[in-house]
Amino acid sequence: MSDRLETIVSRRISDLLRGLSLEEPVVALHGPRSVGKSTVLRSYCREAKGELLDLDDINVLEAVRGNLSATAKAGTPLCVDEYQKLPAILDAIKARLNEEGSQPGTAVVTGSTRHDALPQTAQALTGRIHPITIWPLSQGEIAGVREDLLECLWENPEDAVQSVLTSDTLRSEYVERVCAGGMPLALRRSASARGRWFDDFVRTSVERDATELSRIRDRQALGDFLRYLTSQTGQLLNITSAAQQMGVDRKTVESHLRLLEDLFLVSRLGAWGKTLRSRVTSAPKIHVVDSGVAARLLQLTPAKLTGLDPQSLSSFGHLLETFVVGELRKQASWLEEGATLGHWRTSDGVEVDLVMERPDGSILAFEVKANERAPGSDFKGLKQLRDLTGDRFVAGVVFTTGPRSYTYEDRLHVLPVDRLWTSVRNGD
Repeated sequence: MSDRLETIVSRRISDLLRGLSLEEPVVALHGPRSVGKSTVLRSYCREAKGELLDLDDINVLEAVRGNLSATAKAGTPLCVDEYQKLPAILDAIKARLNEEGSQPGTAVVTGSTRHDALPQTAQALTGRIHPITIWPLSQGEIAGVREDLLECLWENPEDAVQSVLTSDTLRSEYVERVCAGGMPLALRRSASARGRWFDDFVRTSVERDATELSRIRDRQALGDFLRYLTSQTGQLLNITSAAQQMGVDRKTVESHLRLLEDLFLVSRLGAWGKTLRSRVTSAPKIHVVDSGVAARLLQLTPAKLTGLDPQSLSSFGHLLETFVVGELRKQASWLEEGATLGHWRTSDGVEVDLVMERPDGSILAFEVKANERAPGSDFKGLKQLRDLTGDRFVAGVVFTTGPRSYTYEDRLHVLPVDRLWTSVRNGD
């Protein structure tokens, strides 16, 4: 894997955006700061011959603030970058839709916070705005490969497994990918400069963005809490324990957690399948949105993670799970039908790292292992889930760092992690 991302990357979210703009009056593209929202918006705006407003530019912001009504009618589509800087722009767009009718493709807006995190005035377009999330670059986007593993697993799991039987990706290469993450501006830097970029990214997110969104007073406490959550990435989140560790009350922890989610720094993976068994946990898992940010916050470098001592193996295992869950989340966000994501864990410790359920009830399930082999014990959770869900269970996959793809038994398979960014249909 190259240290630098030398070219402009084609984003899968662009196809989704184009399709939605043919159906929805307003599309809102949300994601972390510096994830590439502006690049996607500008490309769409040029293609659609729209009017672009960059509200991160103070001069543009002030001009728009004084002429909201006229600005909202400036063009079709109206493309507004960082709309959370002036939430009232949505009221102006609403007024336009009321006057002209809710025509598809009226506006596309981007924001670095979740839509429901904004003040009440920003909820003006309820029912006429379709939010989508742009995540950090996927490994396939970085490599120029169109990932299709999820689609193929749902269509024909056996073919998906058999299409590419071996992998030559080494553990050291996986470590490099996990530590690099998927933030475009970080990937364009050398490994040493990347660490400084991650530091600046976290500092700006906590000190500026969080303050703008929540008027939080203790930025140091929020930064400390982010580091605590990072130490728990890929693990169950116990809010009570977190409050005790941080020396604050539960309400403060919940507030800080929500804020970090609103800024797309961390993501809660909710418990799935609580009705399947009475002893299924309801606690979520926590994942840092970008594995490169997580590695930097934990001060874990490729040199540290390539060791075979227990600490290195444990740290890499949690980061690899976060990395794989992130890649699968990205691919799921591109599916036409969409999918519900969660984890499954019983009170006696039987678990599945990630479960995906489509609207029709069909299920894919995934386990992530940092080892090269997958012994029978690695399938315990997948077997139980398969038996409980019956025909709804399409396939269960154990991802490993080993070289082989194979079917273990009925609907249970082993795949190398790099199959996530291999085109199944083309074998690339």
